[in-house]
Amino acid sequence: MGQDSDIIAADVIEMIARVKIADTLTRYSRGIDRCDIDTLLDVFWSDGTCDYGSGVSNAHDWARATVAALKNMLRTQHATSNMAIDIDGDKARAETYCQAYHEVEGPNGRTEMVVGGRYLDRLQRRGSIWKIFSRVYVMDWNRNIPSTCEWDTGIYANLKNRGARWPDDLLKGFLEAN
Repeated sequence: MGQDSDIIAADVIEMIARVKIADTLTRYSRGIDRCDIDTLLDVFWSDGTCDYGSGVSNAHDWARATVAALKNMLRTQHATSNMAIDIDGDKARAETYCQAYHEVEGPNGRTEMVVGGRYLDRLQRRGSIWKIFSRVYVMDWNRNIPSTCEWDTGIYANLKNRGARWPDDLLKGFLEAN
């Protein structure tokens, strides 16, 4: 093969790695928002670590504790963007922006918490699989206000396809359908 063919082959290999890494980072949001522990565990290596600001812990232990805590919230949605990925062989670093919406029941009624931050991830490829080996979360901003959500009145009253925790979310049936 010529030099141009080698360059093209290397580019294709890198593109495949980028797609797999982006898929891993996207599946994190699905797992966390649906409180789907199996999906969430699958994006981290079992010997990986997480530090969301209160100290380093095993990623799988962190995932289990976080899903248990999130089940007490009414709803969450994590939206990721600005994914910068640097690949070096079987290792990669990624910085991913995140905005996370949370609605919680509190002593003064429902509160909407919106947090903006970034995930600083070190990923590893083992075999052909990319997963997060180390994650540090950086909080850049947050906002907390009384909830203004409308569910059963106004223009939203007839919209019955609503997000839920796993396995009650519509995603389950969607994934299982042929």
